Amino acid sequence: MAKLASMEDFEAMLNESLEIDTPSEGSVVKGKVIAIEAGQAIIDVGYKMEGRVDLKEFAHPGEEAKLSVGDEVEVYLDRVENARGEASISREKARREEAWDRLEKAYAAEERVEGAIFGRVKGGFTVDLGGAVAFLPGSQVDVRPVRDAGPLMGLKQPFQILKMDRRRGNIVVSRRAILEESRAEQRAEVIANLHEGQAVDGVVKNITEYGAFVDLGGVDGLLHVTDMAWRRVNHPSEIVSIGETVKVQVIKINKETHRISLGMKQLQADPWDTVVRKFPIGSVHRGRVTNITDYGAFVELEAGVEGLVHVSEMSWTKKNVHPGKIVSTSQEVDVMVLEIDEQKRRVSLGLKQTMRNPWEVFAETHPPGTQIEGEVKNITEFGLFVGLEGDIDGMVHLSDISWDQRGEDAIQDFRKGDTVRAVVQDVDSEKERISLSIKALENEGMAEAVEGVKRGSVVTTTITAIEDGGIEVEYNGMKAFIRRSDLARDRQDQRPERFQVGDHVDARVTNVDAKTRRLGLSIKAREIAEEKEAVEQYGSSDSGASLGDILGAALKNRG
Repeated sequence: MAKLASMEDFEAMLNESLEIDTPSEGSVVKGKVIAIEAGQAIIDVGYKMEGRVDLKEFAHPGEEAKLSVGDEVEVYLDRVENARGEASISREKARREEAWDRLEKAYAAEERVEGAIFGRVKGGFTVDLGGAVAFLPGSQVDVRPVRDAGPLMGLKQPFQILKMDRRRGNIVVSRRAILEESRAEQRAEVIANLHEGQAVDGVVKNITEYGAFVDLGGVDGLLHVTDMAWRRVNHPSEIVSIGETVKVQVIKINKETHRISLGMKQLQADPWDTVVRKFPIGSVHRGRVTNITDYGAFVELEAGVEGLVHVSEMSWTKKNVHPGKIVSTSQEVDVMVLEIDEQKRRVSLGLKQTMRNPWEVFAETHPPGTQIEGEVKNITEFGLFVGLEGDIDGMVHLSDISWDQRGEDAIQDFRKGDTVRAVVQDVDSEKERISLSIKALENEGMAEAVEGVKRGSVVTTTITAIEDGGIEVEYNGMKAFIRRSDLARDRQDQRPERFQVGDHVDARVTNVDAKTRRLGLSIKAREIAEEKEAVEQYGSSDSGASLGDILGAALKNRG
């Protein structure tokens, strides 16, 4: 019985020993390198089991395997026995299992892990995390897009695990997160040593349309284009270039966003401190046109001081013209300082004020009564506009076109481009108006025609028209109208129809109006005057002689 019990105990102990010594498939076991041959390591995993593993599985990417006989290693047991009677083992799978355990702990603790980029795949790179392969998206390589990742390949460096799924075997990591964290720490340190108003040196890293980014030693600041110089800067590249070291002043620091605003012009003297002294109101200066808009042109008086020439102050004569047709960018012009607003840092300039008012010049050289000649520039419902010296216009009102025609009719005889002569009537420099008269030219003819003709004179006229109200006559080219009541002394003879066109009649001048170019004539007044003269010379009706006798005697005496 004792012998039987002993056998059972031995069997139990043997089974227990087998369970302990024989490793389970699918687990990581320890083994010893017993030989290295043909690029493989022969490993004893215990219980008289050996397996083979390629040496490359013991090497890190880009490195050679450092393995010697007698070294203890951990391998993954796939099968206890393969077709060759050997254990099927893998160092790579052992490292993977080991790595997953380690990485899961790091992921849970949000710790960094070390790895090396060893391959490129669609959308990013592959990273060896000490046995486990992770995916590194292209956007997570650096804080800025990386054009050439060659220098980063094979380097051991820290990564942050963004996501991992052991069941699917997926791990996503980020190098950018590490860099940003490092940059944030560096930024915080640099910013802590900066203060507003401080002058520092920096290197221009990037240039945009609105400014330049300057590296202050681990933290970037924005140098806005408006803070580069006191003068107008069209593009930042006019002032700075990439890689250039510049001295800037810290204008503002946002402690929350870590944004830093920089300035260069703040380190220079403000030209506005001397503007009032250098450019007094009314003074004339030479400047350069820097910008042209719809409402005027900006002129630089000196670096940092610009003034606006409003479109209304650009030309005496060109009123509704775009400023670009009067001046051009970069052109040098003389301007007058009209107004200075120091608070708003604005200077109002005038271009036309540097030239004489053409209406004043015209008034000096063409006093009223001067004859001019010009081209008809425009015809309106109220008159003609005639081009004059100095690129200005004068107007002939409808009422000043003709003596003989209504203005509406007379203006029909003119066309744009016609050359006309006229007389200057009036010049209003303040209102920029010049009044001309065409009909005034005929007053000279009037003066010649009525030379020697006075009120009371008797002139011989020619009948040109017969109307119900009287007759129209002409004397030396001037027309006059004798009313019905002035056609004869006796009422029965005051009939226009007793006259004929072309007849010559004598009439007494009752009025001479050179301004209106009119003669006042009367046949009746002539007859009364002749009667009075005859009575005085040949007797009176009181002496017994009849008027007929007296007139007869007078006529006989004249004959």
